[in-house]
Amino acid sequence: MSHNRRQLLGSAAFAAAAFAMPALAAAAPKASGTQKAVSRKDIERTMKTATRYMVEEVSTNGGYVWSYLPDGSRRWGELEAYPSMIWVQPPGTPTMGHVFLDAYHATGDEYYYQAAEKVADALIWGQLPTGGWNYFIDFDGEASTRKWYDTIGKNAWRMEEFQHYWGNATFDDLGTSEAAQLLLRIYVEKRDPKYRPALDKVINFILESQYPIGGWPQRYPLKYEFSHHGNPDYTSYIAFNDDVTAENVKFLIMCYQALGETRVLDAITRGMSVYIVTQQGAPQPGWGLQHSLDLKPAGARTYEPPSLATHTTYDNCKQLMNFYRLTGDSKYLNGIPAALDWLDSVRLPDADGKKNRHPTFIEIGTNKAIYVHRRGSNVVNGEYYWDYEPTYTLGHYSGFRVLDVARLRREYEALKATPPAEASKNSPLKGKTPLPRYFTTAAETSDLNMSKAHDDAGKLVSSLKKEGYWPTDLTATSNPYIGDGPKEPAAGDFRTTRVGDPSDTSPYVTDKAFAGISTGTYIENMQTLIGVLRAGA
Repeated sequence: MSHNRRQLLGSAAFAAAAFAMPALAAAAPKASGTQKAVSRKDIERTMKTATRYMVEEVSTNGGYVWSYLPDGSRRWGELEAYPSMIWVQPPGTPTMGHVFLDAYHATGDEYYYQAAEKVADALIWGQLPTGGWNYFIDFDGEASTRKWYDTIGKNAWRMEEFQHYWGNATFDDLGTSEAAQLLLRIYVEKRDPKYRPALDKVINFILESQYPIGGWPQRYPLKYEFSHHGNPDYTSYIAFNDDVTAENVKFLIMCYQALGETRVLDAITRGMSVYIVTQQGAPQPGWGLQHSLDLKPAGARTYEPPSLATHTTYDNCKQLMNFYRLTGDSKYLNGIPAALDWLDSVRLPDADGKKNRHPTFIEIGTNKAIYVHRRGSNVVNGEYYWDYEPTYTLGHYSGFRVLDVARLRREYEALKATPPAEASKNSPLKGKTPLPRYFTTAAETSDLNMSKAHDDAGKLVSSLKKEGYWPTDLTATSNPYIGDGPKEPAAGDFRTTRVGDPSDTSPYVTDKAFAGISTGTYIENMQTLIGVLRAGA
């Protein structure tokens, strides 16, 4: 999930699996008053009740979107969804499956494994013949999917990845990678052979879609048909945005860990090496969100111009350090100092208490900060453009990033001083290591503040509604589809808003929260309760 979407929808990091949680929701309400001690029995009963409600009342054929009105009249993934649809992007269907498996490990209750099986079955139903997944699955079939793209998707002004139906699979927003990880986990759990064909299909898909030089496109099979505002179709470019390459490398390493799949080793090596070969030379040794096949930074959505991206450069340096921990090979560290120096060179002056700010985009050749703006009111009459003016930047995609380069430099220096054998001693590439048993809770629970954890658990036990769900104040919504927008801009100033005129179906934050049901809230609360059980409640 891209950083701009996390800004709009809110997020919570999943420590073990690094999932983002962009639910259209706020945290579950907290109970007031002194909490009595909560027992393991209380926690397990609450978990089971909440899970039964999600599985038996909320799910669609075993799958989920992100948020629901209690009466089911509207529901949302990243955009509004049909009742026949489930969402693959986190915190949708695969994320729910991971939580179910975690709950199964924490309790030993087969109900959670069966719930995870329902998730896996839904994903297998929606797996494309090539082996990957689109952003969502529509159980009403191709005609319904095309109708959604021609209406809701087409009119989401800022959601350009939904304005065209390519009909292929996407690596964007962890969709395919997280679904693949869930299939791997559930197969490894009991070695049930019914899951192996779908698992093999996605492994083959990831291997086939990789470029010889090592990166992956955003979508595959390759297509070049969506030219938007005169810009070329960007979906075939080597993608770093939303951790496309990093997530595919991560999944292939998991396959080597869990299955002993030696055929993935070359793809892993090439996937890591593409970070080295795409780093630009002096005087701008950074990276773009994506790169063309001649290895130059390239544009994507019309508010992502061809440029170097400071946050991508920062994240790629972190990935290179991780590759050193995996391999002990110092070649992955060699380009980091130059990249950090470059980030320092484009840092903005501290002002008004704001520190470590960097422009999101830097112009290739000049090293000037560039800023994206928009005009108009909807997808029909609106357009994005960039210049050098830092005012009236987009409200849905930050023109600035807070990057602690000094901290990253300290981490680099410490890692560089660590001998290769020591740095990589726990690498799954150096010896057979099992997959972690828990994906959505912290790897270690020994440092958990048990008093606070029990207090939090008690609040969750008491705040579960009698129907079986945690009520959530939904803080974002979207305009219902009313048809294509007018050719003339509507009255108003939409330069910094997250939504345009009433024809724009993009999600936006509302001034008045409304009650609903959220997979993100369920996931977060289950994380808390599972963590308490793991710590010995």
